[in-house]
This record gives sequence, C-alpha cells and structure tokens, in this order.
Amino acid sequence: MELALFVAMIILSIVLIALVVLQVRTTGMANRDASSLYRTKRGVEKTFYQATIVLSAVYLVLALITSLPIFN
Repeated sequence: MELALFVAMIILSIVLIALVVLQVRTTGMANRDASSLYRTKRGVEKTFYQATIVLSAVYLVLALITSLPIFN
C-alpha cells in the first residue's frame, strides 16, 4: 500500500510538471506592452488549467495521507 502511494505521487508529479509546462503561452516578458487584455481560457487551455487544479488537489491529499504516522 505504501509503495503504491509513493508511485502514484511520482506519476502525479510528472503529469503536473507536464501540464504546467504545456500551459506556458508567452515567451517571458515579451508580451507585457500596453496590450495586456484579459481573455478567457477556452478549449484545451481551459482543460489543462482545470486538470492542473484537480491533480494538484489529489497530490496534496496523497501527500497528507503518506505523512500519516501509520506509514513510518
């Protein structure tokens, strides 16, 4: 059980890293001129954003579970 939780955390961390890297849409501060308008997330961008939030919450729960004294 303990090994399965640790493997799940490793897999989740790799997927989270990939999702965060895929969300990058600008190249540094090049898009910081006077035209910084708010725009809504749509399509794949919105799906990546929501998946990042859900997977980070799952990762947090797994981290809290594995830090319980029964896994020491």
